[in-house]
Amino acid sequence: MKLLRLPLYTKILIGLLAGVIFGILANRFGFSDFVFNYIKPIGSAFIRLISMVVVPLVFASLLVGTASLNDIRKLGRIGVKTVAYYLCTTAIAITIGLLLANAFRPGAGLSEQAQKRLIQNSSGAVGVQVETALEKPTLTDILLNIIPTNPVKAFVEGKMLQIIFFALLTGICLSLISSERSRPVINFFEGVNEVVIQMVHIIMKIAPYGVFALISAVITDFGLDILFILLKYSTVVIVGLVLHAVVIYSLAIKLLGKQKIATFFRGIRPAQLIAFSTGSSSATLPVTMECTEKNLGVPREICSFALPLGATVNMNGTALYQGVSAVFIAQVYGMGLTMGQQLAIVLTATLASIGTAGTPAAGVMTLAIVLRSIGVPLEGIAIILGVERILDMCRTVVNITGDASCAVIVASTERELQEPLANSIKD
Repeated sequence: MKLLRLPLYTKILIGLLAGVIFGILANRFGFSDFVFNYIKPIGSAFIRLISMVVVPLVFASLLVGTASLNDIRKLGRIGVKTVAYYLCTTAIAITIGLLLANAFRPGAGLSEQAQKRLIQNSSGAVGVQVETALEKPTLTDILLNIIPTNPVKAFVEGKMLQIIFFALLTGICLSLISSERSRPVINFFEGVNEVVIQMVHIIMKIAPYGVFALISAVITDFGLDILFILLKYSTVVIVGLVLHAVVIYSLAIKLLGKQKIATFFRGIRPAQLIAFSTGSSSATLPVTMECTEKNLGVPREICSFALPLGATVNMNGTALYQGVSAVFIAQVYGMGLTMGQQLAIVLTATLASIGTAGTPAAGVMTLAIVLRSIGVPLEGIAIILGVERILDMCRTVVNITGDASCAVIVASTERELQEPLANSIKD
């Protein structure tokens, strides 16, 4: 009975640890088929349930949040602060990655035999992902594609930037017409928003089981041997992610957000655990919004603006990973990168993060763009695919933590940050 009374994040952590142990046992004792056939589908169902509510939640919350501001100038202020924070922290993240990669040189000294083994193990997957990456549009195309030619098609295909644009435009127009006309529409979408949030509460009841299934499948699939081969590279990436999350976000929360660092990280912990399990900023969005509003005291209208936008354009963890990975792959091939090439990494990775889907492995796709910009062989991506899933899970934690920190800082600078509701996300 005591186990049933534990906070949700504790249950999720227990599911996470149990999944790791179960996955190791399955990998070592040969019952991986059981995991893939019977355990992994539970995790897939959990991701599908979370993904199911993302589009209606983003549209309804963003529309209501924008319309509720009732002040175009305030909306402009919040928008400028949000985008500026995301761009600055992304550039800082890439810089941290480049500094660590140059200092520790994780790609230097990798044996030729190890290179061949890693490329052989991943060559099939890399071909598909690189081909997809090279089809990504230019920056001009990205900006034009934000405007949907058919909003219904954008909803069906889950094109988040187009959905966000349409929601913002609709919310702005609602704030410009008479309240007599706009109020019924706003009330309807407020009701939709409440229904979707209630769905999130119900879905989160099975989160510990979904996390167990997802993690056990990952460990069963990859095992531990290949992780040891790429330990140095993985360590550099993870150290960079930890530094960015602990140092940069802590300073931002303390100096700009005026909130206790412990309060922030304790409040966002449930969302971090879901992000680690799913490897998807978009799938974690409903939980991030719930944690940021209830645990961190950010008003709903600011959460509804900053967080959906952040889940689409703010990829600090992914940007840092791209910086380390680009230098690592260049080192593996014995290539020295000039200062100009490394500055090109900063610029290209920052721009490439705009419009990157908040889904697992999206960082690999944009990494191909970065490598191409500095003349590093794209085949090098194969070398890192063995640990891609683990690192994807880690950097997604940083991505959603950055989104939440932005919401706190914007609310604080608008003098609207409220007292958090202690232990609001439980059973």
